[in-house]
Amino acid sequence: MDNPHGSFHPIITQQRSDSSASSINYRSSSPDSPATPATESETEPQFDGLLEELKDEGIVAINRAPPKDHFPPSKPISADIGEVQKILGEGEAKTKLEKACCGEGCCKLQALELDPDSKGHLPVVVPDNDAFRSLRIRLGALSLDSKLSKTLDLPPGTVSFLPLSDQAAPYESQVRKHPPKFVTPHPPYEVFSAKVHHTRELTKPGAEKRTYHFDLDVTEYPEESGTVDFVVGGAIGVCAPNDEAIVDEVFELLGVLRHVRDKPVMLKTTGGRWPTIWGDEMPRELTTTRRELLTWCSDLQSYPPTKPLLRLLAEYADAPNEKKILMYLSSAQGQAAFCDFRSGPHITIPQILHAFPSSQPPLPRLISVLSALMPRFYSLSQDPMVSCQRDSTQSRRVIEMAVTVHETDNWRGGPRKGVGSGFLERVAQKAMAAQVTGVDPLSLDLRVPMFRGLMANPLARQFCMDGPMMLIGSGVGIAPFRGFVHRRLMSENVTNKVWVVQGIRDSLLDQIYSGDWGVHEDKIKTIVQSRGGTHEYVQDAVRHQADLVWFLLNALDGRIFVCGSAKGMGEGVEQAVVDVIIDKGNLNNEEAHAYLDGKKNEGQYIAVSRTILA
Repeated sequence: MDNPHGSFHPIITQQRSDSSASSINYRSSSPDSPATPATESETEPQFDGLLEELKDEGIVAINRAPPKDHFPPSKPISADIGEVQKILGEGEAKTKLEKACCGEGCCKLQALELDPDSKGHLPVVVPDNDAFRSLRIRLGALSLDSKLSKTLDLPPGTVSFLPLSDQAAPYESQVRKHPPKFVTPHPPYEVFSAKVHHTRELTKPGAEKRTYHFDLDVTEYPEESGTVDFVVGGAIGVCAPNDEAIVDEVFELLGVLRHVRDKPVMLKTTGGRWPTIWGDEMPRELTTTRRELLTWCSDLQSYPPTKPLLRLLAEYADAPNEKKILMYLSSAQGQAAFCDFRSGPHITIPQILHAFPSSQPPLPRLISVLSALMPRFYSLSQDPMVSCQRDSTQSRRVIEMAVTVHETDNWRGGPRKGVGSGFLERVAQKAMAAQVTGVDPLSLDLRVPMFRGLMANPLARQFCMDGPMMLIGSGVGIAPFRGFVHRRLMSENVTNKVWVVQGIRDSLLDQIYSGDWGVHEDKIKTIVQSRGGTHEYVQDAVRHQADLVWFLLNALDGRIFVCGSAKGMGEGVEQAVVDVIIDKGNLNNEEAHAYLDGKKNEGQYIAVSRTILA
């Protein structure tokens, strides 16, 4: 999925997990280039210490909530207010836990009580539609007479629309091809409209995930300060729009009239960076259209619902039962339901609006509580210093990347594609459909809005021309290593110094870039199939090549690069390397981990999650 980032929330459960979330903080790749703001961990710094303290007191064990695409691995005790009170009590432990709570967790849960002024029990009739049923909200004993406390205050409106003055200059929108100019990644640099030179599908029909290759023409990419350039192992940011069908669906659900959707207006904001990407935090007055804002600036499907969103919908809900449910989710009594709601199946803005059809907040108020639509980052899959394509008139500079389409279940029963990968697949399919009919895809003028990644990608930062290295990747995570091999082939002193371990499901269906490495692949590459062939994983190949791994770790200029999913593959490879260190170095587990940590600090073991790069 495309990588927008949900927060983790402490959840009281009946079992303990030692898993934790990790993040990578990128810094500027050049002292002359503006830095991309780093993503800091959203967990409280005192939380880990509190866990141990509460555990020693025999009070409670806590897990971090799973990603939003999955159900919690264990049943939350918070589903029962009695169990929560039994665990927390009313003493010092409860106070300590509440101080470290995310503010949306189950430790704030309070029991449902009837309003003393009510005349009887009036049950809540749940909305009778598929969207609401897909949310799987547990309402318990909630009724229209239930007394709710500590409900969230109505979030302030930070966005407003004003008509343009008669003296305003004509405004021309390119909403269906390119974002408005104020969507700047690093002011004063603007998003570049890269022409799609060529695209093809790398996977075969029947593959579980579809992967596409793109050649993007960046010949006319503007010069920037310092020595910033496209580099091997580097990344680009793609400003992907929301699908036009989803944007129109939101307009319809909110009752926005067709004739005003593309009408220029004056946008006023009270502060913050939005609608820019990383602009200064300040109030703004900009000319735009409602469609531009929903298409390029507001995320409609990547983030789990927030309490400000639910509270806003409650304010504008006409149906009493819908208003009560939304207020319940915004209250202390609905904390458990809210936590499960956020960590359950993937939820989109159209889905929420379908679930509560009587709520139609004004578009500016809705935009005020939505998250910004952020760029998606993709690793380059070639050496950009040597890649070019020649047409009839001149040599064109081209960068290459591979994109895997990320899909989750849609509440309507079909697949829901990620914002970035879904957009790029639509572009690829248009180009490939033209090729089938004999039409030159270049004549379609297909474009990808992008900018040069200024982040100090660990792959680019630690790449070196000489020295032995092992490149370990699964799925599309192998793509940036193709560029590594291309660059190393430029050096005469690379014989027997590059080894590639590629993890795939089935070599007949989803082996990408086969025969496209510029070298005899059987001499440098090991293919590991999890569902075909030997039914092994890349970590198994690491253990099979223990002597080579140990040699690389001890070579003065040796490198081991790992690119794949952080969970599963990344953890599995690291454990395999630790096992090799224990065996070959005659160390215990603690010493082996300390040894590997030293290699990480020295830049000899570099692991990057492809979810962060893409």
